[in-house]
Amino acid sequence: MQPNDAPEHRNHLAAQVPVAVVQFAPTTEPADNLAALRDHVAEAARRGARVVAAPEYSMYAVTRLDERVVAVAEPLTGPFATGLAGLAREFGVHLVAGMIEQVAPGADRIRNTLLVHGPDGDLVTSYRKVHLYDAFGHLESDVVEPGALTAPPVFTVGDVTFGVQTCFDLRFPEGFRRLAAAGAQALLVPAQWIPGPAKVDQWTTLLRARAIENTVYVAAADQAAPRGAGASMIIDPTGAVLAELGAEPGVLTATVELDRLAEVRAVNPSLALRRFAITERAPE
Repeated sequence: MQPNDAPEHRNHLAAQVPVAVVQFAPTTEPADNLAALRDHVAEAARRGARVVAAPEYSMYAVTRLDERVVAVAEPLTGPFATGLAGLAREFGVHLVAGMIEQVAPGADRIRNTLLVHGPDGDLVTSYRKVHLYDAFGHLESDVVEPGALTAPPVFTVGDVTFGVQTCFDLRFPEGFRRLAAAGAQALLVPAQWIPGPAKVDQWTTLLRARAIENTVYVAAADQAAPRGAGASMIIDPTGAVLAELGAEPGVLTATVELDRLAEVRAVNPSLALRRFAITERAPE
């Protein structure tokens, strides 16, 4: 047996999962966006990442949603989703990215969907955005069908359980608490956080709050300028920022460490002390 094959070494590796966040500026050309994403995923893999999170609407991005997104929507068997599967397989990572999913041929609305592909290219889980961005003068619900309330979207890499949410979901802490209660130790948040007054302050405050209140790691992948506010970051369970970007494209890396998580939860057992459960509420 080689020294690094010892059981204790394998367990140590399983309890440490390097993650990466990709921040880039998707355009209205899905093929170009897939090519740009490939370069970033290659860089993340070169740095040792096993989980890579890319932004919401990585497939196609506009400032305001309209009939253009309906026209480009694809099924999960389409070229963009297939391309994401190929990138995950090529670089041997779990890849999380947002796409515009076709509801049905000829439908007048789309789904805002996150896909998680594993290193073998298989679809591990998916998540359709539940809280739509009907705020700050935008009406995402005009063209997006809200996701159904399904089982918490989680997946495991090594010994670490990851959960996913999308952008505006960040303003609804119960969704993140639901994932933490389901065992998520790290939360991935792909976003297109639209720029505006105080928006970056709100983004960073909410991300750190979700990490602190759930004692979890948070890795947030925003779009770069001009359609996103940037400020992608990776946060530890105390709310400390481990890595962050400005408004420009880039790749962040950090490591989710279960030993660190256990230390934080021993000092602050807020999940164990909670007195309220999360209940589902149907949209009006």
